[in-house]
Amino acid sequence: MKKGNQALISAGTGLGEAILFWDGKRHIPSPSEGGHAEFGPRNHLELELFHYLSDRFDHVSYERVLSGDGLFHIYQFLKDSKRFGSEPLSLSERINQEDPAKVISETGRSEKNKLCLKALDLFASIYGAAAGNLALQVMAIGGVYIGGGIAPNIIWKLKDGTFMKAFKDKGRLSHIVIPIP
Repeated sequence: MKKGNQALISAGTGLGEAILFWDGKRHIPSPSEGGHAEFGPRNHLELELFHYLSDRFDHVSYERVLSGDGLFHIYQFLKDSKRFGSEPLSLSERINQEDPAKVISETGRSEKNKLCLKALDLFASIYGAAAGNLALQVMAIGGVYIGGGIAPNIIWKLKDGTFMKAFKDKGRLSHIVIPIP
């Protein structure tokens, strides 16, 4: 067992976060509603995403971006921005008939559509940043666990470096999160 505080971030139908406080002998779990904290954009693209979502929702939280329909919201934002090409009719039909997040992730993984791949890039980057924020907030030197129903479906994306780059990118405090398992 790794000594020190630990954290759990878990994207699925919601965005769960929990803290495992180290009392010197064992970890004591503490629930959190941190997924409802306001989404904090880190660059111009994420700021545009925030504005896009704030025009549609009263509150833009990390949960709004990273769970349930989050990947679809990101995809719609990128599609509407016309940055990465248009949506082919066949993809539009699949998204309307099936689970949009599943279609986007499958299409992105196959690299058949740049729009889907970019949506996954942005999702993984924001997820990594949120996990890094949680690690800093609770000084989770004992580790950060990723849970939930989304991670297993996009594990290939979470392992490509996008997630970890954002996790570790904490400016002058990067040295704290870099060694966190």
